[in-house]
Amino acid sequence: MILTTTPTIEGKPIRDYRGIVTGEAILGANVFRDFFAGIRDIVGGRSGAYEKELARARQLALDELADAARQMGANAVVGIDLDYEVVGSGSMLMVSANGTAVTI
Repeated sequence: MILTTTPTIEGKPIRDYRGIVTGEAILGANVFRDFFAGIRDIVGGRSGAYEKELARARQLALDELADAARQMGANAVVGIDLDYEVVGSGSMLMVSANGTAVTI
């Protein structure tokens, strides 16, 4: 499954548009990790715990997007857009991925 943010895939003509596909991932944040990330933000530096969670949520959303495209008979998704949101009282992270399922 080819996943790309571009509207086309160079050298691979799109034969059929299958439809819009989406994938979402919502992950809860750990209280202790939040506490230590807050301390790190105060003293400076990067929060490795949050970076790992963000990467995990992004991958889950893209995997769900690819599965939805496969179910539609597609072998690629073009024009992917990734959106990031904090939901709830700031204790949950949501990543959504949207794109167009195509056959190349």
